[in-house]
Parts: sequence; structure tokens; C-alpha cells
Amino acid sequence: MAKYKIPKKTTREVAEPMIVYSSTSVFRNYAIKNEYHLIKKAREGLKTEVFYSLADAIKMPEKTLASVINLSPRTISNYRDQKKSLDPHYSEHLLKLINLYNLGEEIFGSFEEFSLWMNRPFFHSDEKPMDLITTPGGVDLVCEEIEKLAQGYPA
Repeated sequence: MAKYKIPKKTTREVAEPMIVYSSTSVFRNYAIKNEYHLIKKAREGLKTEVFYSLADAIKMPEKTLASVINLSPRTISNYRDQKKSLDPHYSEHLLKLINLYNLGEEIFGSFEEFSLWMNRPFFHSDEKPMDLITTPGGVDLVCEEIEKLAQGYPA
């Protein structure tokens, strides 16, 4: 019986230029579709960098995003300075906003188009989707409306 020879170690690595496959890392790393995993991640608490990354990615002023999640900009800044994670409630809200904007970019093609839609009245009222996202339930409601639009239901 012949002895099996172990081949010399070779490197078989495919190299390609670095390309960003997702719009931003905040969406790639924190877009969580499963509710259980979202709640689990929220209970761990998000770092404030996630807040700032989201604000930057969607081109929303930090002051505006802070008011959307019902925190003052100063509190967010203090959390960052103290290297403190956000409370689960604020973390959940941020994660849901990340999912919302991820879905919006996917359906509308860009954050710019999605932002235009977010600032137009709907539900045959004066309220805009942007007005409703100040609570996690409001974010869920807006997500449901986007999914209906994607399936062809009228707004």
C-alpha cells in the first residue's frame, strides 16, 4: 500500500479590489429582520457610534435623529464621552429605524427618494411618515406601508 503524500502548503486566495457591497456598514451590521434577534440586540444596548453612523448614512442632522428617538443631543454626546451604551428602549428604536431606512433604500432606490416620501403626507391626512417614527410602533406602521407599496397596494 502506497503512503499518502501531504501536498506542500499552497495559498489559494482570490484577490479582488475592495468594494462596498452594502450602502453603509450600519445597515450591513445592524439591519436585523428577525424580531427576536432585534430585541436581543437591543437588550445588549447599542454603542453611540451606531447612532452617529445612522445619522451620517441617512444624512439626517444628529439633533433631528436624537429627537426622533426622544433623546437630547447632549445626552447622546454624554453617552459617547462616557463610552456608555444606549438603553434598550433607545437601542430598539434605533435598530427599527435602521431596518426602516434599509427597506426604504431598497424599495425607493435611494435615501434621497425615500426621504422625499417620508416628508409627504399620507393616510389622507396632514401627517407625514416622518411624524410617525418617533415611537417604535410608528416605525413598524411606516414599514408596513412601505411593504404594501412594494406589493402594489395604493397609498
